[in-house]
Amino acid sequence: MSEDTARQPYRYVRSALVEPDWRRLPGWRDVTEAQWRDAQWQRAHCVQNARQLRAVVGDLLEERFYRELEADRQQFATMSMLVPPQMLNTMAPGAPGRPAAFTDAFLADPLRRYLLPVRSDREQVWPSHPLAERDSLHEAAMWVVEGLTHRYPTKVLAELVSTCPQYCGHCTRMDLVGNSTPQVTKARLVLRPADRQEQMLDYLKRTPQVRDVVVSGGDLANVPWPRLESFLLRLLELGSVRDIRLATKALVGLPQHWLQADVLAGMARVAAVAARRSVNLAVHTHANHVRSVTPLVAEAARALLDAGVRDVRNQGVLMRGVNATAGDLLDLCFALQGEANILPYYFYLCDMIPNAEHWRVAVHEAQRLQEDIMGYLPGYATPRIVNDVPDLGKRWVHQVVDYDRERGVSYWTKSYRTAPEARTAADPAEAGRRYPCYDPIPTLPESGRRWWADRYGRKA
Repeated sequence: MSEDTARQPYRYVRSALVEPDWRRLPGWRDVTEAQWRDAQWQRAHCVQNARQLRAVVGDLLEERFYRELEADRQQFATMSMLVPPQMLNTMAPGAPGRPAAFTDAFLADPLRRYLLPVRSDREQVWPSHPLAERDSLHEAAMWVVEGLTHRYPTKVLAELVSTCPQYCGHCTRMDLVGNSTPQVTKARLVLRPADRQEQMLDYLKRTPQVRDVVVSGGDLANVPWPRLESFLLRLLELGSVRDIRLATKALVGLPQHWLQADVLAGMARVAAVAARRSVNLAVHTHANHVRSVTPLVAEAARALLDAGVRDVRNQGVLMRGVNATAGDLLDLCFALQGEANILPYYFYLCDMIPNAEHWRVAVHEAQRLQEDIMGYLPGYATPRIVNDVPDLGKRWVHQVVDYDRERGVSYWTKSYRTAPEARTAADPAEAGRRYPCYDPIPTLPESGRRWWADRYGRKA
C-alpha cells in the first residue's frame, strides 16, 4: 500500500460477497440448499413472533433480548414483525456460539436494528419528534384515486398492495403497510385490487402529462405475478408513459422470489414490450447495509438484467446505528455496484414517523456524509442523499434554502405544485412558500433541546 493510499480517509478493498451459512443456527441445521433457494420455503419460514425466533436460534439468544423485544412491541413498535430467513441469516453471521456473546453481537447488529428493534434502541426522552406523523409525507392526501399518489407534475406512485415480504421498523408507509401493532391501528386499502388498478389506469389515460410511474406497495413481490404482469402490460399500452420503475425490497430480502422461473419469464415478456415501445423499465430495491448484499442478491439482480430490465437501482435509508458513516455507505455502494450489478441511487433521510428519532440524522450530518463519499465511486454510481420533505418531495440535502441549526429547522422550496394544490385556486404566496423539516431533537445543542422541551413540556 502506498503512503498516499494509507492517508486516505477510506481505503477501498474489493471483497467477495458472502452468503452466511444458515446451518449455524440450530433451527436450520437440516435445511438443504434447495430449500433455501425456494421462495415458498422462505415465505413459509418467516419469523413473525418471538416463539418462531426461538425456534430458529435455540438457546443462542438470552432472555434479556426477548424481554427488550416484547417491551418494544408493547411500547414503541409501529411495524409488526416479519423477517424472511434470507434477512435473519445476515444478522450476526460471525457471532460466537456462546449465548452471552451471541446476544451481544445480535443486539449490536445493524440489520437487526431496523428489522427486529428492541426497547433499548429507542431514544428514551424523545422517542418521537413532537411533530412526527403516521403518514409523514402526506401521500394519502395526494391520492387521486385510492393508492395513486400524484405529487410531482410528471410522476405518480402506484401502491398496488399494502403488504411486504419483510417489515422494516423505519417504513415510510407505516400508516398503511402491514398488520396493526399495540401503538398503530393501520389504515386499509378498501377497493378490490382489480378495481383499484382499473381506477389507476383510467386516471393515467386521462392525465397524459404523467410520464413516469413508480409501481410499489407494500412490495410488488406480494402481488401475484399474473395480476402484476397484466397491470404492467396495460400500463405499457399508454403512449404517455415513458418510465416504469418497479419497487421491491424483496430483491434483497427475498431474492428467491425474483429467481423463480415463471417470474423471470413474465419479466422477460414485460421487458420485451417495454423495449419495443422505448419505455425505460427499471427495478428499484432497498439495501441498507453491506451484509445484506449476498451472492443470491447478485444472482437475482443479474437475472433481472438478463431478462431485459434496463437498470437495477438501490434506494436505501440513512439510519444512525445502521449505515450513517462514510465507511458504511461506501462499503455498501461498492458491494452493490462492483459485485451485484445494482446501481447506488438514493439514500433518504429517515422520515419523521413516530418512534424513529434514534434512527434519524440531522440535515447537516447528511450533508457531511454526502461530501465524505464523493470521489470514490464513479460519478454515475455515487448516490445522492436526499430529504423527502413533507408536502414537497425529494430534495438533495444541499438544496436547503435556510437552516436554523440551533432548533433543527430546515426550510425547502419547490418550483411546481402538487395535484391537490393544482386543484385549488392559485395562491400568489404559493410560489414563495417555504416547507419546514425538523432535525432529530437529540442531535441539537442544549439550547435547542431546551427550546423544544419548554414548548412541549418535556425535560431537555
